Amino acid sequence: MSDLIPLEQIESKILLIRGQKVLLDHDLAELYGVATKALKRQVRRNIDRFPDDFMFEITSVEVESLRRQFGTLEKGKHSKYLPFAFTEQGIAMLSSVINSKQAILVNITIMRTFVKMRHLGKVNIEIESAFEEIRQKLDCHDEDIGTLFEMLQMLFISSKPHPKKSNKKIGFHS
Repeated sequence: MSDLIPLEQIESKILLIRGQKVLLDHDLAELYGVATKALKRQVRRNIDRFPDDFMFEITSVEVESLRRQFGTLEKGKHSKYLPFAFTEQGIAMLSSVINSKQAILVNITIMRTFVKMRHLGKVNIEIESAFEEIRQKLDCHDEDIGTLFEMLQMLFISSKPHPKKSNKKIGFHS
């Protein structure tokens, strides 16, 4: 099944809403091969399995924002009801609610996608940290090089031969 649904296809459906990576109910229903209405019905029947950190209903303002940002949720194409957004834990819980062979296989692929994204996020953080460390070292080196040039300039000035002073007195001589 993971060959049938590429990880990139699932990645493209993952959205960031309220600071959480989520999949919307209609995208999950499409992946599972069930109607969105049936998926939502199963969730409502088992609502105790879906606390707010597993699943939440997005607001109409968020729906409009999604329409503007991503061109998703075209008017008239989807349910008149506000969509559910499922976090990674909520998607894992869906496998106990929607019990079909396809749903199980899709869930495995979705979990792998979330793990891959989490790993890539850690790699990006590590790279960012390494860049910051290099930048700080370069800043220190810039200061050290500036100090070195100042010291060399002072050494150069102090090592210049001074013009010999003549013993002639200044002023009018008779």
